[in-house]
Amino acid sequence: MGAREQPLAPRWKMQGRSPQPSMELNRLLLLTSFLLHIKEDRASPTRLVCDNRLIQKYIMEAKDMETRVGQCQALPVLSCPAVLPLVDFTFQQWKSKLNETKRREILCDLALLVGAVVGAQGQVSEECGAKQLSQLYRHANSFFLLLQTFSWEGGHWEPSCSPHSMEQTHVTSIFLTYRQLVQGKLLFFFEDLAKVLCKQGQGDSKDPPYEAQ
Repeated sequence: MGAREQPLAPRWKMQGRSPQPSMELNRLLLLTSFLLHIKEDRASPTRLVCDNRLIQKYIMEAKDMETRVGQCQALPVLSCPAVLPLVDFTFQQWKSKLNETKRREILCDLALLVGAVVGAQGQVSEECGAKQLSQLYRHANSFFLLLQTFSWEGGHWEPSCSPHSMEQTHVTSIFLTYRQLVQGKLLFFFEDLAKVLCKQGQGDSKDPPYEAQ
């Protein structure tokens, strides 16, 4: 039962009891390669950022999770509401920010989102909903850990931010927020990084060169 709280457990999962082994294995292998690339090659994340197919894959999986949790029967209303980040933004405001500011803003959103998932897991015992929440936790927490390896400033990220938030009592709202975050801020952030890391010498950047912590 403790596996639900683990950010990533590739070997255990590959030997697990998924009712859709081929699809789950494909998703898990992609996620594993995503993180292993960061762990094994922390100083050179350019391949991960420059391959747009990876973030598009996660967008599709976010949509898939949102659809599947909507098909779960008898999802409870959360007696303790989920506190979710407000992830809407305007393109002009986003373009005016430095990449480090964007990274920290997304980290704040992810920290709040992961906390909301954990809170919902303690209230959802129905198998379908619990399974989707477990998968959502792994994906959101993986992005949370990943973005902490990107930094243009010294020191480690400190959870001192206070993102704009809202309370929701429907489990599906958590999945909607995650999908909007991946499809919005995360996608644009990766595209912004690609301009810096994948096209050397093209354009001007407000940020200093990337350094991995």
